[in-house]
Amino acid sequence: MIFNLPMKLLTFSTLYPNTVTPHHGIFVENRLRHFLASGQVQSKVVAPVPWFPFGAKIFGEYGGFARVPKSETRHGITIEHPRYLVVPKIGMNWTPSTMAAAALPVIKRIIADGYDFDILDAHYFYPDGVAAVKIAQALNKPVTITARGTDLNLVPQYEKPRAMIQSAARKASALVTVCQALKDSLIDLGVADEHVVVLRNGVDLEVFKPPENRDKLRSVLGIHGKTILSVGHLIERKGHHLVIEALQLLPNIKLLIAGQGPEKKRLQQLAGDLDIADRVTFLGVLPRAELSRYYGAVDMLVLASSREGWANVLLESMACGTAVVATSIWGTPEVVAAPEAGLLVERRTAESIAKAIENLYTSTPSKILTRQYAEKFSWDDTSLGLFKLFRRVMAK
Repeated sequence: MIFNLPMKLLTFSTLYPNTVTPHHGIFVENRLRHFLASGQVQSKVVAPVPWFPFGAKIFGEYGGFARVPKSETRHGITIEHPRYLVVPKIGMNWTPSTMAAAALPVIKRIIADGYDFDILDAHYFYPDGVAAVKIAQALNKPVTITARGTDLNLVPQYEKPRAMIQSAARKASALVTVCQALKDSLIDLGVADEHVVVLRNGVDLEVFKPPENRDKLRSVLGIHGKTILSVGHLIERKGHHLVIEALQLLPNIKLLIAGQGPEKKRLQQLAGDLDIADRVTFLGVLPRAELSRYYGAVDMLVLASSREGWANVLLESMACGTAVVATSIWGTPEVVAAPEAGLLVERRTAESIAKAIENLYTSTPSKILTRQYAEKFSWDDTSLGLFKLFRRVMAK
């Protein structure tokens, strides 16, 4: 892909990986890295982190925030991590203002140091997008906002955040969503259709690919017999508990769970209570290359989420030749849109998930066809769409 005109971006998002949580918001980093691969686009990143005074591990996630460096470089991209204040209980309404106040001096310094960017490119509508609009107005810069999931399918349920999202949407130069379902949500909030562009996430077809020898890989990973995989942060909305419950109805099937999070102990307890703990294995957080190996080795990926914008794990699994079972919510039907991709579950229950798993085992699509389906979702079209959008914004 060749672009003729260079541009300078400042990417702004709390959803960006860092030294402490290298997989956090990896989809934002992936989009940026593929966009920068043209050599015609530059970007620095400002990824705000909540302020917390103590970095000890006993403070859990908050201690992790304190350990994030003020500045770092990943894949040749410079990242600044200003600290913003999160006020307990009332923080949801105040966070866009505290985030903007913390980030603005850092961004002014970036400009003063010689990087006078063309566009402020924000990811996640609330609080990030709202804060980005405040910053852009202070600097007289155009701003774009990409909506990614819970920022539109959950946050607008709250009155004040909804009003701030609507205001930011009107003031932004352009809006991006990763699926049509999220664009429809913006339209429902009063945003004009022509103000929103759908640019879905892609999949890295070089990292995620079918194994050369699946039988050998299964042996190396210790996978024997029927085995399924559930991937995602260990939180309620990812639905790992429903996949565990479905296992009761699926004798002789084993479940691997990749991810980390606050629900781990509860999920382990659930497996124990259901007397299936010997069939459930928790893998923890896996690097992308290792995750690709598991995708290629298991029989299917099962995603039982209650909310998703564009679930990258679905395409990652398909790129490895492994079909999926997924709940039919938000953008997921746009990802699982053909028989070779897998099956959708209309009712988010353990019984429905178990039935879909049985059905996919009965009629598993060809791994070659599943891989070919995923190949339609490379990053090239998304990068080209972004470039065209940003050039239009700059031309205004």
